[in-house]
Amino acid sequence: IYAQGYLGKEEPTARFLSFLMLFQGAMVGIAVSGNVLLMLVFWELTSLASFLLIGFWRDRADARQGARMALTVTGGGGLALIAGLVLLGKAAGSYDLATILSRGDLIQASPLYPAILILILIGAFTKSAQFPFHLWLPHAMAAPTPVSAYLHSATMVKAGVFLLARLWPVLSGTDWWFAVVAPVGLVTMLFGAGVALFRYDLKAILAYSTISQLGLMVMLLGFGTAAAVAAAIFHILNHAAFKAALFMHAGIVDHEIGTRDLRRLGGLAAIMPLTATLGVLAAAAMAGLPPLGGFISKEMMLEQSAGTIWAGQSLLVPVLATIAAMLSAAYSLRYAVALHFGPRATGETTAPHDPGATLLGPPAILGGVALALGLLPMTLAAPLVAAASGAVTGGERSDLHLALWHGVNPALMMSLGAVVIAVLLLWRHRAIARGVARLPSPDARRLFDRGTTAAAGGLRRLSNALHAASLQRYLAVLLVVVIALGVEAGWRLGVPAGGRSTTPASPAAIVAWAALVVATVAVLAVDRRRYLALIFISVIGLVMALAFIHLSAPDLALTQIAVEVVTILLMLLALHLLPGGPPRLSGVTRRVRDGAIAVVGGIGTGWLAWAIMTRPARAGISRFHWENSYTGGGGTNVVNVTLVDFRAFDTLSEIIVLGIAGLAIYALLEPAARGAAGRRLRTWRSDDRHSPERHPMMFVMATRLLLPLALLVGSYIFLRGHNQPGGGFIAALVFSIAILLQYLASGFDWTDERRKFGEHALIGAGVLIAVATGAGALLFGAPFLSSSFGHFHLPLIGEFELATAMLFDLGVACVVVGAVMMALAQLAHVAQRAARHDDDGEPA
Repeated sequence: IYAQGYLGKEEPTARFLSFLMLFQGAMVGIAVSGNVLLMLVFWELTSLASFLLIGFWRDRADARQGARMALTVTGGGGLALIAGLVLLGKAAGSYDLATILSRGDLIQASPLYPAILILILIGAFTKSAQFPFHLWLPHAMAAPTPVSAYLHSATMVKAGVFLLARLWPVLSGTDWWFAVVAPVGLVTMLFGAGVALFRYDLKAILAYSTISQLGLMVMLLGFGTAAAVAAAIFHILNHAAFKAALFMHAGIVDHEIGTRDLRRLGGLAAIMPLTATLGVLAAAAMAGLPPLGGFISKEMMLEQSAGTIWAGQSLLVPVLATIAAMLSAAYSLRYAVALHFGPRATGETTAPHDPGATLLGPPAILGGVALALGLLPMTLAAPLVAAASGAVTGGERSDLHLALWHGVNPALMMSLGAVVIAVLLLWRHRAIARGVARLPSPDARRLFDRGTTAAAGGLRRLSNALHAASLQRYLAVLLVVVIALGVEAGWRLGVPAGGRSTTPASPAAIVAWAALVVATVAVLAVDRRRYLALIFISVIGLVMALAFIHLSAPDLALTQIAVEVVTILLMLLALHLLPGGPPRLSGVTRRVRDGAIAVVGGIGTGWLAWAIMTRPARAGISRFHWENSYTGGGGTNVVNVTLVDFRAFDTLSEIIVLGIAGLAIYALLEPAARGAAGRRLRTWRSDDRHSPERHPMMFVMATRLLLPLALLVGSYIFLRGHNQPGGGFIAALVFSIAILLQYLASGFDWTDERRKFGEHALIGAGVLIAVATGAGALLFGAPFLSSSFGHFHLPLIGEFELATAMLFDLGVACVVVGAVMMALAQLAHVAQRAARHDDDGEPA
C-alpha cells in the first residue's frame, strides 16, 4: 500500500511488487524450511531478490553500486554458510532440521564443531550486517523506501538473527559461541550507534541505527541464556515496528520535501503535524522511552548485560551496553528533535504538507503497534514471545514478565543514566560533530571498490596463469594431479600384486612388444618430423590391433584397424595445412619435466595393471553379458549386444558427444582461412611443391573400382555385427575409409559433387534414429532403449533374424560417418579457401 503512494505513476510498479513478492516468498521459505539444504536455496534467493530491489532504479549509479555491494557481501557469506550447513549435516548425520536440533551434544562433541560454527556465523553476520560485514547496508539505502522499510528493518537483515536463533540449541552453550557471538554483537551495537549519531542523511541515520539494533539482538543471543533469548525475540518485534515506521517516515519527508539532508530540514511539526507525530512516536520507541515497547526490550537487554561476565570483568559488558543505549537514545532524540522541532531550514526545499492516507496509513499502523507493545505487552506480545523463545531454546522457557515498571533496579538506573547523558550529548552535538569530522574515517565504498578491483586483478592474473594457451601445460597439470591422487591412494590403501600365475610370452608377442617400444621411442625421436612421427604412431596402433587378435578380441581389432586408418588419413590431411619444419616447442627443462611426469605416470599405470591382472579373476558383470547375450539380446556377438542393448544408453550418450565433436570441428575450422589464422596458413603454404599429376590415373581408377566393394564389405560387416564380429561402428569406419580414398584420389570437388547427404544431416539423422529406436520401446511398455528380436523365414533366403538393435546400430553408423566427413570437409575447405586466396588475392 505504501509503495503505491510512494512510487510515481511512471514507475514500473508491477515489476517492483513482483520483486517484493519474490523476496517475501524467499523469506517465508527460510522461516518454514524443515531441511537445511532447502533453507540454503531460499537464503540465496533472498540475496538475489534484494539485489533486484536495491538496484530497482537501475539508472542511478548509487543504486547499482549498492546492489553490487549487497550481493557481493551477502553472497560471499552465503558461500560460507553452504559449507557450514553441509558440515553441520555431516556431523549430525542428517540434513533434517528437527533431527539436527535433537543432536546438539553430538554436534558440539564433533571435531568439526569449530569450523561449523565459524562458517555459519560468517553467513549470519554478513546477512545481518554485523561488524566488519556491515558496509553493504548503508549503501543499500539507495533502494526505494518501501524496500528499506521491509528488507532492511524487518526481514532480510533479520535472517541472520533468525538463523542464530534457529540453530541456538545446537551451537550455543559453548565457550566458542559466547567468545565470538556476544563480542561481535556488542561491537556492532556500539559502532552502529556511534556512526548514526553523526550522519545527516535520514536513511543513513536509520541504516546505521539498524546495524546497532541488529548488534543488540546478536549480543543477546550470544549470552546463551533463555532470558536473553526472550529479550532478543521481543526486541525483534519492537524493532520491526518502529524501524519500518521510521523508514516510511523518512520516505514521506523525502517524497514531500525532496531532500533527506537533516541540515536542510527542520520545524516539520508546525507544517506536517501528522507526519511529525508518527516520526516522534517511532523515534521515541527506538530511543527506548516509555510507554513504548522499545523501552521494555531495552531494559531487558540492560538487565541481561548487568549479569554477564566477560574476560573475568563483571562491569565491562554492562558499561559498554549502557554506552550503546546512550548513543541509541542520542541519535533517536536527534532524529526526532532536529527534524521536527529545530529551526526550519530555507532554500531549495518545496513547501511541505502532510501526505494522504496511502503514505500515512502504513506507518500509523506500525506506530500503533510500537505503542501497543508497550502499553499491553503481556496481552499482545507475551504469548508470542514465550512460544518463540521456547522454540529457540528447545522447550526451556524463562519466567517471562513484560511490563513498563519493574521497580527500581539496576536496569532502570542504567536506562535513566543513558537517556540523561544522551540529552547532554545532544545539547553539545554540534561541537562534538565538528571534532568528529576532523577524525580520519575510511570510506566504505572506496574500500569496497579497491578490494573488488584488487581481487578481480589478482584472479585475472591467476586465470591467465592457469588458462594460458598451452596444451602442454594443461596436460602436465592434469597428469600431475592424477598421479598425485593415485600415489596418495596407493600410499594410504596399498596396491599389492596378486598371486595369480602369469602366462609365458610367445616369441611373436615378444617381437610385437619390441616393435611397440621401438615405435614409441621413435615418435619421441622424430617429433619435429611430423610425417615420420605419424607413421610410427600408426605402427603403434597396428601392434595394438595384433594384440587384440592374439587375445581373441576380433571386434576390438577391427575397430582399432579402422580407427587407425581413418585417423591417420585425416591427420595426413591436417599435416598438409601445417609447416613442414615446425619450431622446437619445448626446451630442455620442459622436456625433462615432461619425461619425468611420463615415466612416473607410466610406472604407476603399469603397476596398477600388473596388480589387477595378477589377482584371481572374478565372475562379474561380464558373465551376465555372456550368459544373456543371445537369450536377452538376440545376438551371439557379446560385444555388439552390450553396445546396442545392455549399455545402449551409454552408447547413445557417446554418439551424441561424437556428433558434438564433429560440430566443434566445423566451428573451429570454418574461420581458419580468415584473419590472422589465414595469414599464418598462407605463410606455411608458400613453399608447397604440388605434384605435376595431382590425381594419378591409376590411383583414381583403383579407388573407384574399390568403392562399391568397400561399401559392400561395410554393409556385410553392419548386417553380421549382431552375431559375428562387426557392427555399426566398424561398418561406418569402413564407409568413411572408402569416401576418404575417393577424396585422396579424385579430389574433394569431384567427391563433393556426388555426395547426396550433408554431414550435419547425417549426424542429426543418426542421433534421431537412435533416440527414436529407444523411444519405440516405450510404446510397448518396455524400458527406454530395450531391444526386441525375432526369427523370420523367406523363400530362397531361408531363416534369418531381425532385431530392433539394428536400427540403433544404423543411427550409430550415421553419426560416425557424419563426424568423419565433417572433419574431412572442413580440412578440405580450409585448403581450398587458402588456395583461392593465393590465386586471386582476395579472401574466399
